[in-house]
Amino acid sequence: MSSLPLAVRDSSTMLRRNLLHARRYPSLTLNLLLTPVMLLLLFVYVFGDAMSAGTGGAGRSQYVAYVVPGILLMTIGSTVIGAAVSVATDMSEGIIARFRTMAIHRSSVLVGHVVGSVLQSIAGVVLVGAVAVAIGFRSTNATALEWLAAFGLLVLFALALTWIAVGMGMASPNAEAASNSAMPLILLPLISSAFTPIDAMPGWFQPIAQYQPFTPAIETLRGLLLGSGIGNNGWLAVAWSVGLTALGYFWSTSKFNRDPK
Repeated sequence: MSSLPLAVRDSSTMLRRNLLHARRYPSLTLNLLLTPVMLLLLFVYVFGDAMSAGTGGAGRSQYVAYVVPGILLMTIGSTVIGAAVSVATDMSEGIIARFRTMAIHRSSVLVGHVVGSVLQSIAGVVLVGAVAVAIGFRSTNATALEWLAAFGLLVLFALALTWIAVGMGMASPNAEAASNSAMPLILLPLISSAFTPIDAMPGWFQPIAQYQPFTPAIETLRGLLLGSGIGNNGWLAVAWSVGLTALGYFWSTSKFNRDPK
């Protein structure tokens, strides 16, 4: 069998393996999804009226539209932590060493983890999006093309963060360390424009919120879903996503190829 069909066959097998693990042990994924759902409900129903003043809105209903794009991207950041934990578990339990002795395509092991995590991230986004719609979020001004672009951005960002999470899992000695090292993927959205505009932040804090991957992605997704302009944020979000994907890919594959475990 030639290289490409072999890689596709083995990657599909590894993908099924990871999806079966996720189905048999759903508690990790559910726990990671609880964070963005609880933050969505907290900021809308507890802080919504107060926070809307900083966004130029007139109350909780306007703040829902502002906060949902950031929560959707935070959902991706939360879900991909499961990929870091899963990879670290495979490394520490020795299954990766076993796979290396088998006649399978080497890249299929990592590809299975990545594709499985991206699918779980998109499923998580759909779940959180359904909760957002249930509490009043509407995207009436977005065109079909903008919806398609928003979905493409979510998939691309999920791919980027997943490769970074896989690299963290490869570099961690155990699952607990992998979970801790991946925590910035949840914390970064908290210091972005997810909950309040950057202009409303203290001057010394604005560069921290501005020059990080979540802010341009959030602003792009917000503009696409609400049918407003995105400026340069679209190109910045794509550049961050492509750069993080490349970084995570080379980091993960280099660790996978040289780690003797």
